[in-house]
Amino acid sequence: MDTESTYSGYSYYSSHSKKSHRPGERTRERHKSPRNKDGRGSEKSVTIQAPTGEPLLANDSARTEEVQDDNWGETTTAITGTSEHSISQEDIARISKDMEDSVGLDCKRYLGLTVASFLGLLVFLTPVAFILLPPILWREELEPCGTICEGLFISVSFKLLILLIGTWALFFRKQRADVPRVFVFRALLLVLIFLFVVSYWLFYGVRILDSRDRNYQGIVQYAVSLVDALLFIHYLAIILLELRQLQPMFTLQVVRSTDGESRFYSLGHLSIQRAALVVLENYYKDFTIYNPNLLTASKFRAAKHMAGLKVYNVDGPSNNATGQSRAMIAAAARRRDSSHNELYYEEAEHERRVKKRRARLVVAVEEAFLHIQRLQAEEQQKAPGEVMEPREAAQAIFPSMARALQRYLRATRQQHFHSMESILQHLACCITNGMTPKAFLERYLSAGPTLQYDKERWLSTQWRLISDEAVTNGLRDGIVFVLKCLDFSLVVNVKKIPFIVLSEEFIDPKSHKFVLRLQSETSV
Repeated sequence: MDTESTYSGYSYYSSHSKKSHRPGERTRERHKSPRNKDGRGSEKSVTIQAPTGEPLLANDSARTEEVQDDNWGETTTAITGTSEHSISQEDIARISKDMEDSVGLDCKRYLGLTVASFLGLLVFLTPVAFILLPPILWREELEPCGTICEGLFISVSFKLLILLIGTWALFFRKQRADVPRVFVFRALLLVLIFLFVVSYWLFYGVRILDSRDRNYQGIVQYAVSLVDALLFIHYLAIILLELRQLQPMFTLQVVRSTDGESRFYSLGHLSIQRAALVVLENYYKDFTIYNPNLLTASKFRAAKHMAGLKVYNVDGPSNNATGQSRAMIAAAARRRDSSHNELYYEEAEHERRVKKRRARLVVAVEEAFLHIQRLQAEEQQKAPGEVMEPREAAQAIFPSMARALQRYLRATRQQHFHSMESILQHLACCITNGMTPKAFLERYLSAGPTLQYDKERWLSTQWRLISDEAVTNGLRDGIVFVLKCLDFSLVVNVKKIPFIVLSEEFIDPKSHKFVLRLQSETSV
């Protein structure tokens, strides 16, 4: 499970939002009662979690390389032989809890895979057993069938091969996530296959094994009928699992609770948990990465206004708090009248500073790439053994743009998304593929989707699904469910696509004709 990674005394989430690590807020959120105030309904909270692909704690040497100061453009880093790592008790408890949860989810996933593998093995071995058991048990009593049985053997072989390929393509695919509840249609198909195979075995045991049927051609045709029925069940599985959801029936509006960024997605007939999985898959590629630092400006501005209010009790301690409250309200109203001017000038100053630093960054990068072109022209004149590698070239030109890039990232509050190592790798990739300075700067001039950044920069891969209805129920008009992670949540509002009535209207071709009459008095 790719959860919160901890290194150098800071949790993976703490690099984004220090506020989310306050134990009081975490405790209040964890023990929040899910029941509504009126007691009529309750929220059902379940968890969607990405599959385990990486260990919880990576190699210490790799983490040491990733850790770097935010002031990498202005300071000098000294590498020593020792390092100190401090982890709080809260982080240790959270990591141990996440490890326990991951073990339980892994057991659940592998248990389902084991049951499906056992049932698939039983399905493929059953027709072969139907054909091989009579010759093994009572070969002398069987009636020869000759060419007809040989043709049936070839038919069974190819049908089983087709069924094997189709089963592998449909069922044995790498899971994209762990869902909290069982996929209903898949479970029903597994139960149907199990009952179908058991019924065939019961009939085979009673009518063929007990009576030692001598008609071997009928036994082989019985096995062929089993394979044909399994193929039809596979067709049914394709319709229920893949084709049924292709036709759009609902429109889902996904809104991020912190900054209000929203997207719209069209889905077919899906359960709530599968729709939530589709929303999360699209979230990582469509939504820009969540930056909590962009939300601190308004909070800082509100705190600054409140800090400017001071109330003095001139009448002594005998006066009650009513006068103070009225004075604070009046002062807040007067400051509110002028707050829009302050906001306007603050935003204008911020935009001016960002544009100025952006221009400096663009000029610095263009000069650095021109230097690379001169270096490449010089390297062509040298011996083949002295050619500079792209990594070395990136390290050579990076100091000339480092300060301008760092100042721009600080102005746009993106400095915690880009480490020095990631910038060097991107610069080396651009040099290797002959990309322009504009292509190099595109990643930093505007915030990209979450998948563009390293997983260490993501806020979470573990989500909680909160819904008033059972998550195995299908989508319908008006349903609202929430996907929650540590620092923000996604509110999903489901709307049904309206039924469209399209009518045809016939227009007479003669109605487009008109007569132009010329008059001598006009110029026409």
